[in-house]
Amino acid sequence: MPYRAPVEDYRFIFENVVDMAKVAGTERFADATPDMTDAILTELGRMAEEVLYPVQRNGDLTSAVLENGIVRTSPGYAEAFRSMAEGGWLAVSASQEHGGMGLPIAMNTAFNEMVAGTCMALGLCPLLTQGQIEALEHHASDELKEMYLPRLISGEWTGTMNLTEPGAGSDVGALKSKAEPNGDGTYSVSGQKIFITWGDHDFGGNVCHLVLARLPDGVPGTKGISLFMVPKFLPNADGSLGERNSLGVVSLEHKLGIHGSPTCVMQFDGAKGWLVGKEHKGMAAMFTMMNNARLGVGTQGVGIAEGAYQHALAYAQEREQMGTIINHADVRRMLLTMKADTFAARALVLDCSVAIDMSTATNEDQCKARAALLTPISKAFSTDVGIAVAELGVQVHGGMGFIEETGAAQFSRDVRITAIYEGTNGIQAMDLVGRKMMDGGDAAFALLDEIEAHAEQARLVLPELAEPVWQATETLREAVEWMVAQSDMNERFAGCVPFLTAFGRVLGGHYHLKAAMAEGGKGTRTKLARFYVNRLLPQFGGLLEHARAGSADLYDITNEELCA
Repeated sequence: MPYRAPVEDYRFIFENVVDMAKVAGTERFADATPDMTDAILTELGRMAEEVLYPVQRNGDLTSAVLENGIVRTSPGYAEAFRSMAEGGWLAVSASQEHGGMGLPIAMNTAFNEMVAGTCMALGLCPLLTQGQIEALEHHASDELKEMYLPRLISGEWTGTMNLTEPGAGSDVGALKSKAEPNGDGTYSVSGQKIFITWGDHDFGGNVCHLVLARLPDGVPGTKGISLFMVPKFLPNADGSLGERNSLGVVSLEHKLGIHGSPTCVMQFDGAKGWLVGKEHKGMAAMFTMMNNARLGVGTQGVGIAEGAYQHALAYAQEREQMGTIINHADVRRMLLTMKADTFAARALVLDCSVAIDMSTATNEDQCKARAALLTPISKAFSTDVGIAVAELGVQVHGGMGFIEETGAAQFSRDVRITAIYEGTNGIQAMDLVGRKMMDGGDAAFALLDEIEAHAEQARLVLPELAEPVWQATETLREAVEWMVAQSDMNERFAGCVPFLTAFGRVLGGHYHLKAAMAEGGKGTRTKLARFYVNRLLPQFGGLLEHARAGSADLYDITNEELCA
């Protein structure tokens, strides 16, 4: 069965779960009317089904390769990318001032999911470009904006993010890349960066690298890092491409998945660059891009989950084994788990997207706090869902899932990276219980109040679903109180991953309950909500026990005993 874009699910969630109408009701996003949203979703679905899905297997079977310093991409990728660019899809939420659509992040999330569900490896290229566009919009000089934004938005040029070095991964402050002032407003950037997604390609145009490096007077650690725009080709005043810059691809990584995406080791040898933002404030500028990417990566988890579910469903409908296997109880358990969790994760990333949009439109502190809280949960929970759903997809296929020709394994291999890049899921969980709880838990409590208020209303229609959601939320509230009471951050960190997962589980129950209420407690979505609340939501209890266990038993066993 070919991929079918989840357009109808988006329409339903926008209208009934995350209240897209309040975004369209702001002056900033007044153009995002229901008719406009519907038209955009329809065209996105068509593009995903007809343009991207056909090149999905090409990227897996024919990897990007490095030949004589030139990256050759997978068959059909250049044409598919050009089709996305010509449709204007690379900059759904970019500013209209420089050629973007100026639509809400929620619409861009729909784009990113459908791209990931059909061809995640190729979809990483526009995802990184989107993040670079946002970073430049917020931090670049007017001159850099005028030169780069129109060309990035049109797809004529593409963008990358260069943070990681061989000795500086999650500890970005340990980087060794340097930048020397040239005396004319430009800088000479030198160093090596690894894991650079879409660091080069053969699509034509320019590849624009945002590079973290340290100026001569930069202090050690992250506070001494600056951010530079370092293009592959030095642009002339009119934007045409000039001479080649002093940078290149050293090698491509051989990866578990996303084979069609060139993951580059980049070498900068005195390459000319331009400062983005203020000196020594590079991390603040880069975090603008990273936060954009973290929501995007969470959305990739949803997209892969959707693709893996559709793939497994088609197989289950056809495979005969003591009758068609879709009628077997355990296969139905797996398929319903896949479907229910995919809906929960999709609603979560859209809830986060709407919070970001409301923050942009209103500048209200409450909206900012909600967006900040939901970002690490969206990234980690949704990618964990993507990994679990893709793994179940292999299991539904049985032995054939282990055979590459069926395509089931590709979803599992491709999605595995999402829990690692743009900040591992462990780091997201640490961020949730650390930086995001610096307000004493106020943002979390406000969200839990909202969930409980809705559950109380739902008791009148669906008490058997509303009561478990309310009780789970109250238990989660107690766990938040426990977290913020711990002055030793290691006590929080020891259980932060199960805490984040439990938070995601409870949010999933809330979204499913809203879906069931929207159809009056009768219908397919109510049946799916009942499955989630009865079988998946109860996991939160054990997770929160783990979350509040503290750190003592993690350190009772010595390093020597671990090696025994």
